[in-house]
Amino acid sequence: MSDWPSRFEAELVRLGVQPERARQLGAETAAQAGEHAADPDRFFGPAHLYARHLVTELQAPTAAVPSLPGPVLLRLTGVSKRYRRREVFSGVDLTVRGGEVAAVVGANGCGKSTLLRICAGLTRPTGGDVRRTRRVGFVPQDGGTAGWLTAEEHFTLFGAAAGMAPRKARSTGTHLASRLAWRPGRHQPVQELSGGTRQKLNLVLGELHGPDLLLLDEPYQGFDQGSYLDFWRQVREWRDAGRAVVVVTHLLHELANVDHVLDLGAHSGGDR
Repeated sequence: MSDWPSRFEAELVRLGVQPERARQLGAETAAQAGEHAADPDRFFGPAHLYARHLVTELQAPTAAVPSLPGPVLLRLTGVSKRYRRREVFSGVDLTVRGGEVAAVVGANGCGKSTLLRICAGLTRPTGGDVRRTRRVGFVPQDGGTAGWLTAEEHFTLFGAAAGMAPRKARSTGTHLASRLAWRPGRHQPVQELSGGTRQKLNLVLGELHGPDLLLLDEPYQGFDQGSYLDFWRQVREWRDAGRAVVVVTHLLHELANVDHVLDLGAHSGGDR
């Protein structure tokens, strides 16, 4: 069995990470490699180099605000969430402006999906304050698609909810799908699509109404390498267009693509 995890954790501790947090990060990286059935050495590279890269990313100061910053589209102040006697997280602060991308990272069970639902207004926080723009696109980890409907029927249905004419909704959906290298079949029900293609549909539905703020919960699940690169290119285009993006991710080597990193594990109430 590879000793990559132990070398990774040892290097984190040597770089100043608390042992408990190092074990948490080690477990998370092992889970990431396991999800892709990959050897950590191949997936992340040498343990000591990846540990240094990760510490640099997590400790990097917030990106400098540009000379002409966009408006604040999401602001969390002291947000906490508790279920009965169990505290999920507390003291969460995050400000995301138009033209910025924020990543929410942390071990499984620290409340990343819960926090994203709070950002979307779907779950009430126990404490703190949440301010968001009105135009929000939310892409959950498990999309709310109907297996018996086609992609075009989804475009029509979700477009109607946003006040879009059917023809406009279908043409917009088809255009957005093409940017993810996908052409929806006109008569193919969603239940016949692969898992990765369903995720592309979820992304399109989240963007269909042109939101100012996009909230994405690990939206690349099931993507092949080409689709994964298309996704991050799309994130950069959203940022360049002045939108705000918050993405929950386990892939810590992508943190160079974001402006802010919220390590929710540092606010967690403990292992779940």
